[in-house]
Amino acid sequence: MLAAVDHVQLAAPPGSEDFLRGYYVEVLGMTEIPKPPVLAARGGCWFRAGAVQLHLGIEKDFRPAKKAHPGLRVTGIEAFAARLRAHEAEVTWDDNLPGHRRFYSEDPVGNRLEFLEPLGSAEQPGSVEQSGSRSPERLGS
Repeated sequence: MLAAVDHVQLAAPPGSEDFLRGYYVEVLGMTEIPKPPVLAARGGCWFRAGAVQLHLGIEKDFRPAKKAHPGLRVTGIEAFAARLRAHEAEVTWDDNLPGHRRFYSEDPVGNRLEFLEPLGSAEQPGSVEQSGSRSPERLGS
């Protein structure tokens, strides 16, 4: 019987580990976790934030995932989006998932990432969501 998702693996091109570390640690605020030595020899890197683990594995003929993606739940989604934009990451809002605020972005090698927060989980009176303000980056579809 399935109990939980242990990790999500994304692919990355050879030699991209330093770019990945900069993004996943500095931008997303994750912690790099050591790979077992036998797996470290293959390249790539692993990251953790709380119970969330993302593994970036090296793929010789790498192509970024443009449709498939992990959905990463965050708290304080407006501040999190601002953090990504401050690091020059693109933020594309999408209002199509009922009961959630969400946006998409890409890691430095082009893998699609979704960030979402259930409505009401962190919104306070006077927040952007309640005031009706919309970012010009929002998608209509």
